[in-house]
Amino acid sequence: GIAPGLSSESVSLCSDILRTVPPACCSSRYTLALLSCYGCFVVYSLRVNLSVAMVDMLNRTHQSGGNQSGSVCPAHADPARPTHNHTANVYNWDSETQGWILGSFFYGYILTQVPGGYLAGRVGPKWLLGFGILGTVIFSLLTPIAADLGAGYLIAIRVLEGIGEGVTFPALYTMWAAWAPPLERSRLLTISYIGAQLGTVVCLPLSGEICFYLGWPYVFYIFGAVGLLWFVLWGLFVFDTPNTHPRISERERIYITSSLKNELSPSVDHIPWCSIVSSVPLWAIVVAHFSYNWTFYTLLTLLPTYMKDILGFSIQQNGILSALPYVGCAIFALLSGQVADYLRETCLYRTVVVRKCFSLIGMIGPAVFLVAAGYTGCDYVLAISFLTISSSLGGISASGFNINHLDIAPSYAGILLGITNTFATIPGMVGPVIARSLTQHNTIEEWQTVFYIAATINLLGSLFYTVFGRGTVQPWAVQTSYPHGD
Repeated sequence: GIAPGLSSESVSLCSDILRTVPPACCSSRYTLALLSCYGCFVVYSLRVNLSVAMVDMLNRTHQSGGNQSGSVCPAHADPARPTHNHTANVYNWDSETQGWILGSFFYGYILTQVPGGYLAGRVGPKWLLGFGILGTVIFSLLTPIAADLGAGYLIAIRVLEGIGEGVTFPALYTMWAAWAPPLERSRLLTISYIGAQLGTVVCLPLSGEICFYLGWPYVFYIFGAVGLLWFVLWGLFVFDTPNTHPRISERERIYITSSLKNELSPSVDHIPWCSIVSSVPLWAIVVAHFSYNWTFYTLLTLLPTYMKDILGFSIQQNGILSALPYVGCAIFALLSGQVADYLRETCLYRTVVVRKCFSLIGMIGPAVFLVAAGYTGCDYVLAISFLTISSSLGGISASGFNINHLDIAPSYAGILLGITNTFATIPGMVGPVIARSLTQHNTIEEWQTVFYIAATINLLGSLFYTVFGRGTVQPWAVQTSYPHGD
């Protein structure tokens, strides 16, 4: 049935749009979605490769006093490694130094969030995003040299990588504001979003294999080359708006621009900063984004360490098992986009209801299973199962608060994403440092504390968003309010 409060004008608008939808196959908007997915793949592969490489970069003999496993649980069988990959240097970094190295990326990442959203609206998102990721690729290729020079140099390189990547999502959201029809928004955005999950899924196990057979420096060389290929494709096939795309069909161009005509502000020359920073729906997204990222970044940066130090998995097994949670996350994120748009488009559920329900499931579910994982002891099958379920359920939030910026202010989506991602980057900066300071003895009880902190923050964030989140374009974001029901 029709959701309460949905006007006949809204139903008529939905029907008119559906009749004129051009096919997805070979369309320009889905080409953008696929290349955005590839770009997010590059971004996250360059972000997480150090998490696995770190396991192989450390002098374990020095740290464990001669105990090669050094894990709480019995070590798993570690096959003989090829002798030629032992030429890479190893380092005597303590747990605190490791925490700073793993978190240093986010110190650069936080600096370019809001400027990235602002510049994307001024100079165009295509090349801002392209050159930002290209810079990250170049610095990633320099990582082995920086590590040899010392921990301080490696931290500096990672900060520079973060500065380059910081413009990625604000620029991407600015681009989607001009490309994503409202009723295809969840589908298109989640296709982009799963690139991040796929980057994690592919990078973690592949990094383990690369470390095992070639040595840890090749992790940065190989994924750097993948990033260079993306930059070439992005430059050739992506354009800032449908109106500037030379090869888009006229039917698709009209479909996109007409569907957005009531959402986009006539001019973004004047940015209503006071209205933006005082917007309660925006702060609801900020709190949700911060809370979700605390759990996400805790696992993203420290899961390989947990697999090694607690569960006793080798470097080869580590990458594969660390990737399992993100396989589920990618699948659930993609499915959630399809379901969310189906509920809004076919079942005519209000946008705000869909966003809040998906956020609740995608935040409370991960919190419950993360805490449960801390009580599995050395039952590695159960531990990995719970961690996988936790991250998988987190993928549902991709169609919740994660794309709510485009619902409340599509004209300023890049700036809004920059603001929320600035706060959401703080967990990446302090989370690994706090977690490693709490797990200096690598006991199961210490890791339980880490999981409890993350779960509590997740729970509080989901409740705040449920109370204050909204689903309609805010009055300050456009002169004519969009009629799709809140």
